Amino acid sequence: MIVLAALLAAAAAPAAPVTLRCTVWQREQAFARSVREHDSVAFRTFLTADAVFDANTAHPVRGAEAIAAAWAPIIAGKELQLDWQPANEVVSADGRLALSSGPYRLTTTDKAGQSQTAIGRFSTVWRRGRDGAWRVQFDGGDGGRPADAAALAAFSQGVDKACPAAP
Repeated sequence: MIVLAALLAAAAAPAAPVTLRCTVWQREQAFARSVREHDSVAFRTFLTADAVFDANTAHPVRGAEAIAAAWAPIIAGKELQLDWQPANEVVSADGRLALSSGPYRLTTTDKAGQSQTAIGRFSTVWRRGRDGAWRVQFDGGDGGRPADAAALAAFSQGVDKACPAAP
């Protein structure tokens, strides 16, 4: 009986903070990969129904359907290429919310065929649903700055990097 109680208590206990952080880290990577691989179906699975994008601007985009429509050209990758990666994850004490942040890289091409690349920072608020899956609730980022060779090299080294074990 004591063994059964211990097993039930362990099953009901929230996952260790590092485990939760790394789960969010991996979800952020998969979310970025959906855009990098131009997979609009996968992209949509990362959104809560009432998600808000450009949350830090005067004109946020509200709702998964509106976000999917607004992001269709971004996901297609024809006029611009967007990629990002997690660098920091923080999970709430109750294990239901998480903040992910890190660098993004945005490359645009003008009508003359000239490319410009910017590096900036993003933030994503994730909410864990009743099914246990983490989905994006809020997303936003800064305006970026022109990327130099060092920033681009640092960004490339971090793509799909494993979650660090230390909090």
